[in-house]
Amino acid sequence: MAVVDAMDTSGPRVRDDMTVEVALSVMAGARVEFLLLVDGDDHCTGSVTRAELVVHRDSSTYTDRIRLRDVLGGAFISPAPRRTVVAEHGRAMARLG
Repeated sequence: MAVVDAMDTSGPRVRDDMTVEVALSVMAGARVEFLLLVDGDDHCTGSVTRAELVVHRDSSTYTDRIRLRDVLGGAFISPAPRRTVVAEHGRAMARLG
């Protein structure tokens, strides 16, 4: 794995079926600003920041059943540039904020 920028990938890793509310609780408990998203094989597929989730949670369409996969995919503009972890063959593995 080649790393575009130096970064810490040891933070909490969660699947995208976690609810936004639980994800925010995990972040608060772990005292982190982002979570790494992983697939069923524990490979990084992306990340989500606390700021992104708070914006969504505060929207008028929010319910406590909304899952991370429901709010990802271009729904947010990150407040800071993200760094990318690139795997073999140039495939982006994770974007960290």
